[in-house]
Amino acid sequence: MQSPEASMAASPTRTAIHLALLGFADEVVGTLAHLFAYVGALALLAILALAALGQLPDLRDDEPARKPGWSVADRSHPAFAVSRTDSSDKTVSYTILRHPEGGRRDVLRWTGEADKPLAELEIYREGAEFDVTRPATADLAAQMGLGAVTALEQAGLIGTKFGPVVLFRPTGTMEAVRGCLGYLKRSEEPMLQISGYSCQGDSLPARRAAIACTLNRLTLLASGNEPKLAELFARAELKRRGCDPADSEDWLLGAANAQLRGAL
Repeated sequence: MQSPEASMAASPTRTAIHLALLGFADEVVGTLAHLFAYVGALALLAILALAALGQLPDLRDDEPARKPGWSVADRSHPAFAVSRTDSSDKTVSYTILRHPEGGRRDVLRWTGEADKPLAELEIYREGAEFDVTRPATADLAAQMGLGAVTALEQAGLIGTKFGPVVLFRPTGTMEAVRGCLGYLKRSEEPMLQISGYSCQGDSLPARRAAIACTLNRLTLLASGNEPKLAELFARAELKRRGCDPADSEDWLLGAANAQLRGAL
């Protein structure tokens, strides 16, 4: 049996050990608390810095990250023009859009009375952003103000200095009879798409003739570093026609809904 003296000697030793362990634990907890506070302060400063620079990413998982899209290129110069047939025929606006992946759109728009849209012509030089899986008529329907989901049907072919051009109209509605006509022409070399619509004329033949006239009057002002573009327009000028409706070629096709992506 342990003597009373030995028990009294061991008790202070155990107490000292317990106090030392408690003190060490307090130091560890305090150190961790300071460490967490320090890291939290650094994270807060980083968030504030990103927010100040406008570069704070969207942390929501329900929306994909947005890619840079089309923007107006105010400093770019017009590359195309449509020659006038009379003093009343004027281009209301010329807009140039550029895409970070290389695409460029030159958009010419005309308006009539009360600023009502009368016609539009777009020359799209494709870049890496071009989606080969997207039907061309979806973009054309949006151009015509009909919405990308509106179905279009072929409304004939017209002869122009660029070759045959396909015409389109809304499918199965009265708009197909009295409305505007869309058109589309693609070139693979160079990668180019000419599209637009026209509401000019009181009949389908008149509207077809108006589109043919517009395309025949389309000229190139500057090709930049694109010699194939200059070559395309030079060849087209050799086939240029006048704007006499009686002198224009016109073929009427069946109303087959077109989802075209190849050369037209």
